[in-house]
Amino acid sequence: MSDTVEIEASEGVTTITVSRPDRLNALNTATLQALEETLREARDEYESRVLVLTGASEDAFVAGADIEYMSQLSVEEAQEYAELGHRVTDAIERFPAPVIAAINGYAFGGGCELALAADLRVASERAVIGQTEVGLGIVPGWGGTQRLSRIVGDEQARRLVFFAERIDAQDAHAYGLVGEIVAHDELDDRVGTMTGELAEKPKFALRSAKEALNQVHESHLTAGLRYERRLWSGLFGTDDQREGTIAFVEDREPDFE
Repeated sequence: MSDTVEIEASEGVTTITVSRPDRLNALNTATLQALEETLREARDEYESRVLVLTGASEDAFVAGADIEYMSQLSVEEAQEYAELGHRVTDAIERFPAPVIAAINGYAFGGGCELALAADLRVASERAVIGQTEVGLGIVPGWGGTQRLSRIVGDEQARRLVFFAERIDAQDAHAYGLVGEIVAHDELDDRVGTMTGELAEKPKFALRSAKEALNQVHESHLTAGLRYERRLWSGLFGTDDQREGTIAFVEDREPDFE
């Protein structure tokens, strides 16, 4: 356990909580590293028959990457940050048990990408979700350009990315981005019911089913993710990226070229 990522395990159900509520659970390098280590711990040290990923806040699942931190990155540092983000989302996608994203609030940018890497997504009625990176002068950098279209379809993915749109839970459900919506105070109970059912199913059958389902896109996804990482980090050498992230930190509208 770290200061920003918590883990609990009981009866085959492991829950990982990103806990940085003062920053809406935004992911800086230290928190991403802790999340990577905790996912490894859940895989190797616990009898995880199902994994839940959520955020420690009434307002946020994971609001995204830490933009204040990100605004100062060089191209080389951005590449390292992208590689780390991809390792985390890959670890979620390849986790040897079903992963449920319990989306209890804001899930923008990297937070949306964490949810996309999960197998199932359950949203609170208060959830607001989006791939918002274009508004910062960059693109989704932790798998969003590749996984989003596989879930919502090509046209809808392009709209969400191009317009950096933030959508509510109802629209996310209509687009197929989340599997279901529940009342905010019923989210834990609903996810608990799902994890209870999954934990009772045959472990190796579920693992094999997940591997087979992931294989549908595996060969094309690997190349696409590699290309996305290069694009994302390369944009950290542009004036628009600097302006977009600094404007966010300064709480003003960006003045792009």
